[in-house]
Amino acid sequence: MAELRPYPFTALVRRMFRELAQSDSVFDLPARQFVRGDQDLDLSVRFHRQRASSPLGPAAGPQTQMAQNVVLSWLGGCRIMELKTVQILDELEIPRPCIDVHTVGLNAEWSQELKLEQSLDEYVKGAMLVEMLRAEALPPAPGFGDVVYDMSVGYDLAGVASPRVAAFIRGMQDAQRRVDEFRSQIPPEFARLCDLDFPTRLSDTLTLSTFHGCPPAEIERIIDHLMREHRLHSIIKFNPMLLGPEETHGLLYDVLGYHDMKVPDSAFERDTTWEQAVEIVERLAETAAELDLGLGVKFSNTLIVENDRGFLAPGEKEVYLSGQPLHVLAMQLVRRFRRRFGNRFPISFAAGVDRQNFADAVALGLVPITVCTDLLRKGGYGRLHGYHQELRRRLTAVGATDVAGFILAAYGQAEAALERLGLAAGDPRGERCRAALERGADLRAAAGDELYQRWTSAAALLNTERYVEAATGDPRYARAATDTPPRKIGSHLELFDCITCDICVPVCPNDANFTYGSEQREIPVESLTRQDGGWRLERRPPLMLSRRHQIASFADFCNDCGNCDIFCPEDGGPYVIKPRFFGRAEDWRGSPQLDGFYLERRTDRDLALGRFDGREFRLEVEGDEMIYAGEGFRIRFRPEDPAGSATGEGEGAVDLTYCHILDYLRRAVLDSVQVNYVNALRSGESGA
Repeated sequence: MAELRPYPFTALVRRMFRELAQSDSVFDLPARQFVRGDQDLDLSVRFHRQRASSPLGPAAGPQTQMAQNVVLSWLGGCRIMELKTVQILDELEIPRPCIDVHTVGLNAEWSQELKLEQSLDEYVKGAMLVEMLRAEALPPAPGFGDVVYDMSVGYDLAGVASPRVAAFIRGMQDAQRRVDEFRSQIPPEFARLCDLDFPTRLSDTLTLSTFHGCPPAEIERIIDHLMREHRLHSIIKFNPMLLGPEETHGLLYDVLGYHDMKVPDSAFERDTTWEQAVEIVERLAETAAELDLGLGVKFSNTLIVENDRGFLAPGEKEVYLSGQPLHVLAMQLVRRFRRRFGNRFPISFAAGVDRQNFADAVALGLVPITVCTDLLRKGGYGRLHGYHQELRRRLTAVGATDVAGFILAAYGQAEAALERLGLAAGDPRGERCRAALERGADLRAAAGDELYQRWTSAAALLNTERYVEAATGDPRYARAATDTPPRKIGSHLELFDCITCDICVPVCPNDANFTYGSEQREIPVESLTRQDGGWRLERRPPLMLSRRHQIASFADFCNDCGNCDIFCPEDGGPYVIKPRFFGRAEDWRGSPQLDGFYLERRTDRDLALGRFDGREFRLEVEGDEMIYAGEGFRIRFRPEDPAGSATGEGEGAVDLTYCHILDYLRRAVLDSVQVNYVNALRSGESGA
């Protein structure tokens, strides 16, 4: 089973800056897709008591699990990072594949895949890398530099209150020790960055993942514990089951047409009801007020459905629905919650967010607006660039320059919002606001800060009613509009060569897939056999590599989620078929069930280890000689004259083809002008 392994911080820094200098990209995201803000627009929002430069962020999923995920999200313009949920059970065996976005989203992945302590390290490393880019290489536009990191934990009080989870939370609140340790690992060539003022209080906010089936009383106890014990501003992430079976089935089946997505009755029986959720929020609001802390809610978690689509691991009876249909369900909950509470509590949102509806979520005043499923589709993190383009277009169209102004203008609800506030015609304050509207004057100045805040809040409530009604009837969320899976062309992947569309690189949420090599070449197919005290060479037609480059996967970041298989036009799955490179020799040796490779470069020799169909081979290159070994043989020879120079022992024919493949991979990957996670591990770092 594949598992994630943290990458040395020293190599991360080198990889990031070398790639930026050589290829104008970072972790395979091209610079043209970076979002660095716009000095003409203020997209900032308040998240509890902090300023974030944009309401956009990744959800607590595969886009915030490792350090490079945090960086990629930041490069895409995300400014509220909902970090992946951690829990005390951190040795999970998650079934593979675990992600299916053939059409809408399904997944069987629900928690971190690293140790708690590793997760803390990854979040600290990610924040430090962001600070390095912001300080020197990629400074954002004025006002676009404020980032908020939001913790996420689950799933019961015993786990959340355990010493290890408590240590994780304290480490996020005070990361000084970890920052100092990683600061000492910054490579000498970047010593100028050692004195940066890296954030040490990474987070004082937390989103509780209640997951499915968490008892209502347990949810309340967990939030009470987090607020009292850790003084955390808290958000409760609720499940779509709050709608109840009748409304859920009516929307999912009758309105949207997803009759193939079967929601089991037991999902509602074991989950929180709407009435219980209202009571929980009311009681916890008193606790939050007592402790002077913020309290909010999030809509929503995924929806439980039966696993019958045929791609995810068949042993999982239930999986979790996301994407377009969940958008409609979660928006219904936003409307229902605001009808009950108005804007007493901030609402965080995650459900089917994409380029087309992100601006609408902004117009509703939702903070943060987090995305996951859409980033698993073609283009990956590069899709975020379009979110900001569309938001800018929408703001410009209504003459807004900030989020509050957009909330007032997006659906033309400014006048109606004044009436909702009781400021009817003739009221002096209302007349000032109306006059400013007619003149296109500064609305905040006309209303004053306190009234302006109430005005935009009232508009957000009206916008909610209007948008939810429109979204529920929008055919793009219905089954017919989402029933087109990625196209397959009928060919099967091989170890080398494919159509080199490179789709698999950005769709990997962990940036595990990469390209290498650039030239057409032949790989000899030959063997050596003992004969009359010497060796006889037999040659067959060579392997022809004809594509512009090759595709590979970095094993340390590949968790066999299967997402690249979905989008690859060929069959077989890049994560299964293409060369898989391990960062450490011991991990290669410890994964005998996985074919793959390990490469190492030292001053006196290169080493390449390979496993093909379970058979293991070893190649050492010393100067102009090769030492090649496998089961039943070990020989030394010069590649230009294998038969004449070979010495050593071998039983029967020694197939040199695997030797030549290892040699090709050694040179193509380690000498590649394209920076990758393998060649960024320099001498002495591969065992880190």
